[in-house]
Amino acid sequence: MRNITKTFGSTVANENAQLDIYRGEILAILGENGSGKTTLMNMLAGIYYPDSGQIYYDGKEIVIASPGDAFSYGIGMIHQHFKLVNVLSAAENVALGLKEKGRFNIKKVAARIRELCDQYGFELDPEEKIYNMSVSQKQTVEIIKVLYRGADILILDEPTAVLTPQETEKLFRVLRNMRDAGKAVVIITHKMSEVEELSDRVVVLRKGAYVGDVLTKDTNAEEMTNMLVGHKVTLEIVRPEPVNPKPRIEVKDLVVRSEEGILKLKNISFTAKSGEILGIAGVSGNGQKELLEAIAGLQPVESGSIRYIRDDGGSDELVGRDPYDIQRMGVSLSFVPEDRLGMGLVGSMDITENMMLRSYRRGHTFLLDQKKPHSVAEDVVHDLSVNTPNLETPVRRLSGGNVQKVLVGREIASAPKVLLTAYAVRGLDINSSYTIYDLINEQKKQGVAVIYVGEDLDVLLALADRILVLCDGQVSGIVDARETDKYEVGMMMTRLSKKEKEA
Repeated sequence: MRNITKTFGSTVANENAQLDIYRGEILAILGENGSGKTTLMNMLAGIYYPDSGQIYYDGKEIVIASPGDAFSYGIGMIHQHFKLVNVLSAAENVALGLKEKGRFNIKKVAARIRELCDQYGFELDPEEKIYNMSVSQKQTVEIIKVLYRGADILILDEPTAVLTPQETEKLFRVLRNMRDAGKAVVIITHKMSEVEELSDRVVVLRKGAYVGDVLTKDTNAEEMTNMLVGHKVTLEIVRPEPVNPKPRIEVKDLVVRSEEGILKLKNISFTAKSGEILGIAGVSGNGQKELLEAIAGLQPVESGSIRYIRDDGGSDELVGRDPYDIQRMGVSLSFVPEDRLGMGLVGSMDITENMMLRSYRRGHTFLLDQKKPHSVAEDVVHDLSVNTPNLETPVRRLSGGNVQKVLVGREIASAPKVLLTAYAVRGLDINSSYTIYDLINEQKKQGVAVIYVGEDLDVLLALADRILVLCDGQVSGIVDARETDKYEVGMMMTRLSKKEKEA
């Protein structure tokens, strides 16, 4: 790819970007939020068309105007959000859109899938329905889909975002097998540990432009991060010891069902302490969202208890109360939800107005005081380096990472006693992520009880004091983050302990 430029209105996604992809190599693409990584790959996959620039395949200039064009050159992309039909089998999903002469033979498709599984080391039953599959199996179907169509260049966007360490290792083995078979593999990732472990070469993008590329064996995480942000960055989470931790939230035998009657949480019990970070680990969709929303008063509870322990030793029951009731009780609780714009912020409002959402009920007149929210907005934009034209910009016009900064900044600025965070750094670049980790640690030092739901186990192990592991809506264990490792936590996420594995 040469001199590739792509704009969306006034936003420049890529500007004169360069990229070389080689057969028999795993290439990692690194970049901050909004650096154009996915956009560049979407142009290679035929989803977007570049405004200018050239794409060459085996030395000849080609035009990729659709995913069909991309497949004709052996280019296939596996997206972060899977595009599968749940009620169909793996084989039927692979066959969708294929054209064959004569009568379609699904048995032939299944046989070819088994050949591909044997060739590269996949584990997949072609006849199993998608709705019965784990996240890892669904990802396998997506990869098989592009291989079945003859892909020689495979692009994977954040492929390990929702995988356990064990599933990640399996995926890496498969990708290495593909590389050794002569395929070109491209991964877009935020995780430096994965880049160092898996890739052969790294390309760095900054603000939509190509910064450089380097052989992975000749660099390290610190050097790559410095290339990412353009200046020296320290990548270290310093975990302070809890000072005088005391119970703040006590959850006992909590049971939660969805609106459809599906059991989401079953007999959950734990204690979150002041001055401590309690990490919540689990494969996505195992009850993390429902747990935080239940504590925040946003999720109906079928049975069980959630008690807030006051400084004087007394306690208040939170079950059956909405967020306004909880606030009126004097419970100082902040919540960073998974759904940033749907639940956390109002997209049509500007940054200052979103800060006001925290305090508008306290106003006694029609004209609310905007001085303090404006000051808070200025502090959040400055301290978290929010990239915005001004404070009057509607938050829906900000990138996902900047929206997240506004939300986290607002909730921390309210000086809570309990801070609930669901994927606080999802979509944030490395530099911004470490800023958020520092802010969370500052809350811990001030005696806040932090409940942190995260998907990066390396970060959870470095940041949290204890880790509660959820599997199928149940607690499969609570471990000391200083004494465990990500493989033990990963096994607990799939209901396995070390003893069970050894047996």
